[in-house]
Amino acid sequence: MDGPNDGAGEFAGFVRANTPALLRTAYLLCGDSLSAEELVQDTLVRLYPKWHLVLAAEAPLAYVRRSVANQFVNQTRRPSRREITLETLPERPESHDPAGQFDDREELWAMLGSLPARQRAALVLRYFHDLPDEEIGAALGCQLGTVRSLISRGLAALRDRVAETEGATVRRLA
Repeated sequence: MDGPNDGAGEFAGFVRANTPALLRTAYLLCGDSLSAEELVQDTLVRLYPKWHLVLAAEAPLAYVRRSVANQFVNQTRRPSRREITLETLPERPESHDPAGQFDDREELWAMLGSLPARQRAALVLRYFHDLPDEEIGAALGCQLGTVRSLISRGLAALRDRVAETEGATVRRLA
């Protein structure tokens, strides 16, 4: 009789071996480590009862990564899971860089976090995991043209935000 515990050893081994990679993907999608850990945990909890399907997949890690991306997109659709992004956090004192320079990484995270979930997921899968359009489409459950559109629109939005930021920096220095 096949039950969910028959693959417990394989599941535990997979989790030990692949959690760091899944957490990196989730972090790029969520933008913070606590949400990333929760996303990976929720995904693995949902997959455990049907672990035999994951093991039957051609590439189990790709299957789970796709599930992480889908879980992320689904969570952002639920009104109760949406977070309000503020330019400055009220509980932190405002820190001003006297030289007027920004940490590019933090700025990029903020810009990436402002994109819609599907655009962000498409960009992460393309530029972090270096997946081709076909695999991104399979992971997000959309057509090839939609993948290209998501990536194009996401990059255009990031370019616009960079231009806005550079313009604001020039105005502030003037």
